[in-house]
Amino acid sequence: MQTKLSQVKAAYEKGDFKKALQICAKFHDLGVHRAAILDAHLAFTNPRWMVGLGKNLDDCIKNGIDALRIRSEEHTSE
Repeated sequence: MQTKLSQVKAAYEKGDFKKALQICAKFHDLGVHRAAILDAHLAFTNPRWMVGLGKNLDDCIKNGIDALRIRSEEHTSE
């Protein structure tokens, strides 16, 4: 059985950032990376809403992917 975390890691490694963010956005404990991950997920799922809020979609997605990478590095070093 695959855990949600292993599914996120597998999607990230395949470059399927949309799927990785979709799964990760449901996690409760994202720490300081929560806003970046949720913004990136929303940029994929509801881009007009994010633009309406004055956010740059590309920046949101890039920041979310960076947050996933940092979270992954933190998690593997523990």
